[in-house]
This record gives sequence, C-alpha cells and structure tokens, in this order.
Amino acid sequence: MTRRLWKVGTNSGNDGCPTLYTEPGADTYVVQGNPVTDPAEVAQLDLGDGEAAVTVPRELLANFGPKEPVHVPQPISFAEFGGMFATLRHSAWRLETRERYAEDEQTDTYRQFAAGEPVTWDLDDAWCTNRREQSAAGKRFERVRVLDEPPTPGQRYLLDNARRNSAVGEDIRVLTRSQAEELQLPREDFWIFDARVVALLHFDDADAMTGVELITNPVEVLRYAQAREAAWHHAVPYSQFGG
Repeated sequence: MTRRLWKVGTNSGNDGCPTLYTEPGADTYVVQGNPVTDPAEVAQLDLGDGEAAVTVPRELLANFGPKEPVHVPQPISFAEFGGMFATLRHSAWRLETRERYAEDEQTDTYRQFAAGEPVTWDLDDAWCTNRREQSAAGKRFERVRVLDEPPTPGQRYLLDNARRNSAVGEDIRVLTRSQAEELQLPREDFWIFDARVVALLHFDDADAMTGVELITNPVEVLRYAQAREAAWHHAVPYSQFGG
C-alpha cells in the first residue's frame, strides 16, 4: 500500500532537495538527498540488499529531525544473531556474568561434568568448525567470564568448556565477581561485534536465554566498549585461575 508522506522540512527552498518527510502516525522518516554512488564510498557503508544512501546537510536533521531521544528495543531472532558470527569483519567479544546457563545443563557434556567424568568435547561440530575457520582468517574471538567465589557448578563447567574454546581459536579470560563489582561492570551478558554493535542477551528467572537485543547507538556502544576495556585489562587467562 502506498504511504502518504508529509513534508517535515527542507533547507533547499523550492528545488526539492534535500528534504525530510514522515508518515503520519509512524516513527519513521524518508530522507531525500543526493545519492551516494561512488563505488569507493559505497564500499565503506554497511548497506543491505535494496538499501541506498543519500547525503544531506547537517542543519536539515538539526532543524527538522526528532529532538527527544527515544529508546526503542531492537530485537533480533536467534537465527539473525547466529548469522552475526559469520559476517563479522574483525572481532567478537563477550562478557559472561551469570551464575548458570540453563541451556548448558541440557547437554551431554554437562552430564559428564556433573557425574565427575572427563568431558569429551567434539571439536569438529558446526560451532567449532565456524570458530576455527574464522580464527584462521584473522578474526578475534574473546571472552571474559565472571566467576563467583567459589565458582558455581555452572561456572566450573564453563572453565572446563574453555579448553574447547581455546582449541578453536578463542581467547578466554576470567574475572572474580568482587573484581567485576569493583570495576562497576554491568551485570549483563553481551557481545560486541567489530567494536560498533552490541548484542545484549536477555534471560528469564530460570536462566534460559529468551532473546537478543541489538544496540547500535554509538553512545550506548561506547559504554559497553568501556566495560570491555576494563574487564579485559584486569582479567587473567582461564588456565591461571586458582579458585
């Protein structure tokens, strides 16, 4: 159905470009401006299929764009989240803060661990294959895991699991809960991809992951990046943890 667009404002007099439009009752805008067509410039943009970019003067957005900040959660599917590990360009970094993860406890490897048996990690499954290939291509995968004192059973399982992570190219480090609190790290689980986008992981009261929220606001991304820098500086390789 054809949208009915209202002109919000323009800085161009009567020649029609550039201009900002909106659809009544919607929180979206249509921006009219000079198209970006130079191949070298287009290559620097993260455009999806069918997307295009235009150039407009700053004063157009300053004068006629929305003035109040509005946080609108941007949920993505688990399939979209998984795809981010195949399309990242440089790095993926995670902070793990929970006492347990319900999904871990449904695995055969956790049952081996809980029974006191040696855990048999399959280094040729799809997850390990992806990590190994991406790491071989020069991409970095890093994690800091926050551990209670003493570590919970779920955290001890992840310490064993770190052997698998390391075998396929991930760098796993740990931080005690008291250190994390002293550093004022968020008690949130999140991934940072290529230092430009955050995937915030949501869990329910039963420690099951319920969803993933994408954060792209540069101010918010910077806050998570600052937490990453502090955590990574103080964390130690998992193999050195003596708790």
